[in-house]
Amino acid sequence: MRKFSFLLLLSLTLFIGSGCQKKADNSAEKMHWDRDMCERCKMAISERKYAVQIVNPSTHKHYKFDDIGCAVLWLDEEHIPWKSEAKIYITDAKTGKWIDARTAIYTDDSITPMAFGFAAYTKKTLPAGHHTIDFKEVVRKIPLIEKANTQKVTGGTQ
Repeated sequence: MRKFSFLLLLSLTLFIGSGCQKKADNSAEKMHWDRDMCERCKMAISERKYAVQIVNPSTHKHYKFDDIGCAVLWLDEEHIPWKSEAKIYITDAKTGKWIDARTAIYTDDSITPMAFGFAAYTKKTLPAGHHTIDFKEVVRKIPLIEKANTQKVTGGTQ
């Protein structure tokens, strides 16, 4: 009887404990606005229109950013080996819903937290009359914008 009770208790503990574990997931996770910090610049993420999440596909670890510029630069600066396999999510600037950053449509005339200027949309939410670019073009432009922004701040001494 003791053996049965012990096995029953052990089974219940394992069953209940396994239900409390966080599931490994590559989808965007809940953002804690004004509390989560940008992985690159360490600012609090508060602007809901431009937030980004990058997920390591192997470990399912989530990295959060306040601007697509910080996310793209972080991938390069940290020499992330899983960069091409990373799941990258960005909030749709109109709805605030998480969308795939690689397939999003971008405008380049927004006022964003780190002054990169890119806002992401889907085909359904894209506002009319804006110049649009794709993710590859955003990635190409970000280092150029970072260099120009740095020169403005430092007066061209860097």
